[in-house]
Amino acid sequence: MTPERCEADPTIERVAVDEMVFPLGVYPIEPMEPKQGYTLEFESADGDDDSGDWEEWPDRYVYDIVISAERLPGLVQSLLALMPQRLYPILDVLGRDAFREIDPYISYERIGLDHMLDGLIRFRDFFFEDGLIGFGAMSDNPFLYIFVDEHKIVTVRAEPQIKDRVESVLRAFELKEREDPAGADAVAHEHRAVLRVSEDRPDLLGVDEIVERLRDDWRLLLNVDPEQNNDDRGRPLGVTPWRCLVRTPGKSGMGRYAEVLVTASCLREAEDLAVDSILADMDVEQFEEPLVVAADRLGPKEFTRELGGEPTGDLSEFGQSKIWARRWLTDETG
Repeated sequence: MTPERCEADPTIERVAVDEMVFPLGVYPIEPMEPKQGYTLEFESADGDDDSGDWEEWPDRYVYDIVISAERLPGLVQSLLALMPQRLYPILDVLGRDAFREIDPYISYERIGLDHMLDGLIRFRDFFFEDGLIGFGAMSDNPFLYIFVDEHKIVTVRAEPQIKDRVESVLRAFELKEREDPAGADAVAHEHRAVLRVSEDRPDLLGVDEIVERLRDDWRLLLNVDPEQNNDDRGRPLGVTPWRCLVRTPGKSGMGRYAEVLVTASCLREAEDLAVDSILADMDVEQFEEPLVVAADRLGPKEFTRELGGEPTGDLSEFGQSKIWARRWLTDETG
């Protein structure tokens, strides 16, 4: 069997300015003078909101690094080599949720560094070229946080004891501290997805399929409160429409998928309703419990369209928690 992987669309033209090569998925659309290098700041221990459910972050040095796209994978691999052998992976995806711009995933279980590096190699274009993806990792002993955002700017937070080691890596890549490093995000720019998807190439995975694989392989969880239903500004939304993608083994053992449309007051309720919909239609003794691999909130117009009606933009008819529709996306054999 051909190993699953991904590949950037070969028809996409890469943008380069002077000696700076930009990722295929994020590039400037106005004149600029790109500048490779990094800024350096010091942050005191504060346990701010960025730390999420983690313990208070210690004193740390913060590096924001701009580097040409062809050198980015090597830099990331060298920085990850400073991590201990087990770490916490992080993934950000500019997703399809109508009320949240970014789907933030994190693992609360350590995985092997070699396991993470295998994923970066296997899905290289997804991580290093796609303009809708951010990724990284964190360790707590020593404290080291490495994150590549959707602009492919690298942020490193490192406790003082390993500052020299970080800067040794930066010197190896001939990167210098400067006040004004400039990547694509320094001017007006565009983001785009870049992966090639072809019906005659089932080994080439799209973004949704890769995210699903990484959630399994890296033990990633969506890092939002499953009991609340708020928008990006923290405002409560009440009951909203959801589209849930549910996976369960088919008779052949291959994954079988269903799309379930529900209205629910939070992520947990949406997932529970979607699973209940599937369990009502299958022999629970024969199968493992279904797994919700994606759950995105929809606006009322899109939800009405998904149900086969005329878009109205009226939320009043969707004000109660309910299963509205289910359809299998794959046949009984998976």
